[in-house]
Amino acid sequence: MPIYEFECPQCSHVLTQLCRLGTDGSREECPKCRTLGLKRMLSRFAAPGTGGDNACGSCTSTACGTCSVK
Repeated sequence: MPIYEFECPQCSHVLTQLCRLGTDGSREECPKCRTLGLKRMLSRFAAPGTGGDNACGSCTSTACGTCSVK
């Protein structure tokens, strides 16, 4: 099961949730304001083996001084 990020259209609360593959959020409820119909967000991910030997794992550079992640 994938982990999706959702945003509530009412209160803008963002949450991550383990869901069935392809879940669109239309039947999900916001835990903050109880509004139904969350919007699934696009999320960044890291593919295994693409990070090299860098410390942060967010890019292919081995020199973390060139990376914007702190």
